[in-house]
Amino acid sequence: MEITYKEIHEFSKEELQDLFLSVEWSSGHFPERLVVAMRNFETVISAWDGEKLIGMICAMDDGIMTAYVHYLLVNPEYHHMGIGKRLVERVKEIYADYLRIVLVAYDDEVGFYESCGFKKAKDASAMFITELWT
Repeated sequence: MEITYKEIHEFSKEELQDLFLSVEWSSGHFPERLVVAMRNFETVISAWDGEKLIGMICAMDDGIMTAYVHYLLVNPEYHHMGIGKRLVERVKEIYADYLRIVLVAYDDEVGFYESCGFKKAKDASAMFITELWT
């Protein structure tokens, strides 16, 4: 198996739905919106096993100071193969001249992100509004 990486913004709704639902993310139930979102991100790097989309990282930025990682996901069948780390490393390369890269990590993800060089904020909390469509 050879994993390839692409910097593209065009995906089918089926590819995105399969990937997002593989990690049980509710956004996978809105594949048409995901297609549009991928077109609008500044940075999208995807991981492929042949023709199968198996991972991606998406980031937004202000053009000079701060980049925000919005999505990082890898199909669980491909966990522990270095794919997530490779995606993070590519984003770090792209934004090497920026002052900071910011992301929101859930508690069970903190160790992974720390292993990629991120540090947990001591004086900040993630905040969400997620029920806008209900």
